[in-house]
Amino acid sequence: MSVRIVLADDHAIVRSLEFDVLLLDLSMPGRSGMELIKLVKAEKPKLRILVLSMHQETQYAVRAIKSGASGYLTKESAPALLEQAIRKIAAGGAYISAEVAEQLALGAMPGSTTLPHESLSDREFEVFRMLAAGDAVTDIAGKLNLSVKTVSTHKANLMQKLGLHNPTELVRYALKHGLTDPLG
Repeated sequence: MSVRIVLADDHAIVRSLEFDVLLLDLSMPGRSGMELIKLVKAEKPKLRILVLSMHQETQYAVRAIKSGASGYLTKESAPALLEQAIRKIAAGGAYISAEVAEQLALGAMPGSTTLPHESLSDREFEVFRMLAAGDAVTDIAGKLNLSVKTVSTHKANLMQKLGLHNPTELVRYALKHGLTDPLG
């Protein structure tokens, strides 16, 4: 089976090319990866997207799938699983871990309870993660190409949604729910 693949190593995706699978790195600068998935799917609804990410957390994978990705692969496991993931996605399937499948299923069940951080927008979640990692608002603004005021607004909104009152509570919340990258 011949599969045409495009690897997006920055957010300038070639619109005129015809391809079957887009490999998308979520850790690129600029636009949020989840926003980019939604934009690409709006332009090319049939395109299959495989997300490559440095983030192990199922929360990122669940958000990517809900945004329209067909699969999620961590960069750590990519060398061993990349070909298998591409073939499965190109054939119309999905490629996710058992943990991600379980989270998606649990979220779809009637009467399921969601955690407060699951109500955050993709951008709020991204800002939350960066704050939990110790980034200052000005640094986050620079990394995301946003104004300091916009990042401050996202911070205020997410703090309110999570019922948090200070940065220490934010870090505790992130640690309690496994939303921080492991050290090292």
